[in-house]
Amino acid sequence: MKEIEIIPNERLLDAAEGSIYKLAVLVAKRALQLAEDEKPLVDNCLLEKSLEIAIKEIDNKKIRVKAS
Repeated sequence: MKEIEIIPNERLLDAAEGSIYKLAVLVAKRALQLAEDEKPLVDNCLLEKSLEIAIKEIDNKKIRVKAS
């Protein structure tokens, strides 16, 4: 069984200007890009779902919301 890493929202909110709503949209958009065969920006993610990869990319500060 695969062990799940739990990443607290507080660690991810910086990438979305502190907004949980912007974070949800950011994760969803990036997960969709990954599902459409976009290349992941983090390593060791061959067997992971696109949603998990998107969250890891945000946690590793590879993507963020554009400044408005």
